[in-house]
Amino acid sequence: MPYDATSKDLIETDPAGWVTFLGCAVRPSAVGMIDADLSTVTTDADKVIRVDEPYRWLLHLDIQTGTSSSIERRLLRYNALLHARHGVPVASAVVLLRRSANIAWLSGCLSTAPPVGPPWEFRYQVIRVWERPATDFLNGPLGLVPFAPLSGVSEAELPTVVAGMRGRIDAQSDRPLAAKLWAATYVLMGLRFDEQVIDNILSGVMQMEESVTYQAILRRGMQDGIERGLQQGLQQGLQQGLQQGLQQGSVQEAAKLLLRQGRRKFGPPTAEQETALSTITELPRLEAIIEKLLDVSTWDELLAGA
Repeated sequence: MPYDATSKDLIETDPAGWVTFLGCAVRPSAVGMIDADLSTVTTDADKVIRVDEPYRWLLHLDIQTGTSSSIERRLLRYNALLHARHGVPVASAVVLLRRSANIAWLSGCLSTAPPVGPPWEFRYQVIRVWERPATDFLNGPLGLVPFAPLSGVSEAELPTVVAGMRGRIDAQSDRPLAAKLWAATYVLMGLRFDEQVIDNILSGVMQMEESVTYQAILRRGMQDGIERGLQQGLQQGLQQGLQQGLQQGSVQEAAKLLLRQGRRKFGPPTAEQETALSTITELPRLEAIIEKLLDVSTWDELLAGA
């Protein structure tokens, strides 16, 4: 799911930020990611962060957008497997991104009373993002800023929240990181708000060549393309299907974006202009036209030389 991929990407962007957010301030240089592959016994853990000071320990993060009755057992399994593999203490945390993923009984403690031996407990942290105030993310680690719109804010408060996000991102990130953070914001906001609200709130946040709309929709198109490619791969070979799906999905989503943004700036295209757009099937050409949007004032100027 794009939400899962986006969340995992943000963890890799700022692993020290997550450690700090969960209550353990560390130097960024003392934190890194480790290989979370536990496939000899189970599937991969979501993301595992390595902390080296004041001693080595691991933080396992499980990001959830839906409910799961087995989540506590999964957390315990990953915790035990990571400890067995690396021989260091392991802390576990589950991050619930939306109310529909809530599990009321998820308390942070799994108690067990075996018939032989004393009772014991497995403890973990639970982060219900919608219960947190926006300031936790606006004033917290930079890599967690895109989660602010999912916090305890109303739709009416979104413009203020986004303005606060922009202040942090503009002041503390370079252009590639800013583009990544805004793209993540666009994708994550889809967990709670409809597309029209997102576009209205984020419109004009960045220029077109780095716009959250372009970056996020193109990424979503690539995800759709992978899925189509996998289906084709069953018949034509996996590699060929993936390549075709990626290309087709990216081209279609870039074309949709171009038409949509062009209508906003120039009004509806003529039938001839729309036909001309539909004949462009190369992603580099579409990207080049998208980049021209800021510099021209009519459909004819945009399509000249296309």
